[in-house]
Amino acid sequence: MSGGRNAGPDANGEADGPGSREGAAGREAPHGGDAFPPRSLRDYALVADGERGALLGPLGEYVWMCAPRWDSGAVFASLIGGRGGYALAPAGRFVWGGYYEDRSLVWRSRWITRDDGVVECREALAFPGEPHRAVLLRRVLPPERPVALRAVLEPAADFGEHALRGLERDAHGCWQGRAGGLWLRWSGAVGDARPAAGRRLELDLTAEPGRSYDLVLEIADRPLDGAPPDPEQAWRATREAWRSAVPVLDGVLAPRDARHAYAVMRGLTGPAGMVAAATTSLPERAEEGRNYDYRYVWIRDQCYAGQAVAAAGAHPLLDDAVRFVTARLAEDGAGLRPAYTVDGRPIPDQRRLDLPGYPGGFDLVGNQVSGQFQLDAFGECLLLLAAAARHDRLDGDGWRAALAAAEAVEKRWREPDAGIWELAPRHWTHSRLICAAGLRALAGAGVPARQAAHWRALADTVVAAADDDGRHPSGRWQRAPDDPRPDAALLFPALRGALPAGDPRSTATLDAYLAELAEDHFAYRFRHDDRPLAHAEGAFVMCGFAVAMAEHQRGRTGSAYRWFERNRAACGPAGLYAEEYDTAQREMRGNLPQAFVHALMLEASARLAQEGPPG
Repeated sequence: MSGGRNAGPDANGEADGPGSREGAAGREAPHGGDAFPPRSLRDYALVADGERGALLGPLGEYVWMCAPRWDSGAVFASLIGGRGGYALAPAGRFVWGGYYEDRSLVWRSRWITRDDGVVECREALAFPGEPHRAVLLRRVLPPERPVALRAVLEPAADFGEHALRGLERDAHGCWQGRAGGLWLRWSGAVGDARPAAGRRLELDLTAEPGRSYDLVLEIADRPLDGAPPDPEQAWRATREAWRSAVPVLDGVLAPRDARHAYAVMRGLTGPAGMVAAATTSLPERAEEGRNYDYRYVWIRDQCYAGQAVAAAGAHPLLDDAVRFVTARLAEDGAGLRPAYTVDGRPIPDQRRLDLPGYPGGFDLVGNQVSGQFQLDAFGECLLLLAAAARHDRLDGDGWRAALAAAEAVEKRWREPDAGIWELAPRHWTHSRLICAAGLRALAGAGVPARQAAHWRALADTVVAAADDDGRHPSGRWQRAPDDPRPDAALLFPALRGALPAGDPRSTATLDAYLAELAEDHFAYRFRHDDRPLAHAEGAFVMCGFAVAMAEHQRGRTGSAYRWFERNRAACGPAGLYAEEYDTAQREMRGNLPQAFVHALMLEASARLAQEGPPG
């Protein structure tokens, strides 16, 4: 994977357009995985509307999109070796770039051609999304000189299993077809498009100065009746909706990047909850079997997002997080699952797809996490709900959910659990201490004095138990009674208020972590074995932001800023974060984008901007 542009741009960063026939006169244009080869994760941008998202590469190629919702089968699956993609780019050679319009997930692809100058294309999913229909907007902006573009549309439903069929022109001049159980319609400047091989459409388009060109793709799970969307209205509504959804975020560090982190989380958040990532099966480590499906809502990740937003202000994503967590606690109580589908159902069992996979990995859908008990999730729920209460954003249902979470902690805190890293059940020290932090936060959120005293006493009991069997002889916290190693997770209890930041156990934990699990201002979760840290797994970007906040809490402001800036840069041109960062190859690893990393980046940007150490 080193070098990052597999079968794409050449050594000079140049590329040919999608389906190019240059040097191969008369040869059929490539399709499927051949036309849309995998690239370094840093090269991809995301467009999303809350209901689903799509990854876009430098050749203007959409290589991943599930429809109609996040955990549906992919209609563009070439990212993981399936069929399906949708590309638009200059027909000749070009170098590429791009950027997001501020406070949105509207992406601008920008190509500099060899002969025709600069051409830009706006890319977005119409926002906010509809549950049964995705509307993918592309607008080629007026170029300075005429420029030839080529488009290839080859959808294939259910991870490439069902190709496009039944292509025909309708009364509006649009192309319509079916793929599996999906209906598709392509409208706009598609009059000269031509079917190819019965399963795709190709279009050669010459963009002239002085006018723009719209391509609108609708994908739905029911017939597309009526007229197609008006592009001008769709673009205007999308831009206005994004401006309304993403706050300005004054008073934080790196405000544009903080707004972008918020926009990413908003794009991943639908009416029910926020998915952990847009993708499945992108490997965290090549050929080691660490491939997972993250297209679901993790309780912990949802709580991280809400707490991060609360640190920056009482913004709508806080309410979204509270709504999902409240509903799940109301339904499941002490039986709360670690993760759910976006509509609150259990996640389906894990199964393999018969696809080649992203290089270094293999393909999975579903997740085994539903069978786990994760004690710390209750503590995170309490922290989220207490943060909402401090902003006066907690209604009666929210308070009842907080009570349910607190009662679950009281009932189950002595049980072994899978912990934050979803490992074999143990009495993980982090899980207990985060529950104590949540109980303290709830006690300080305006509950009656008698109840507050009860929750504080329970928190003291939980901390005392952790101190009995989870404290290392050196005075720091250790992972579990039978595991003396340090762990990045053990930085969070002090950040969340389980015990004071100046507590000797907290300071000893941070010092030991920096000495044993940090390299060059990158953070690692824990030591797997005797290999160098970076050989066992990538740096955990979320943990890097946690260290920045821990250093700030200790009053070491300069160090905190260095940690923040180092990890803020662990992304690609689109500013998206994956779960891990390969520090040797400067590559992103794991599913993309990883919501909790954007959450911790936002929280760190807010907390480091505060005067003096927080807490």
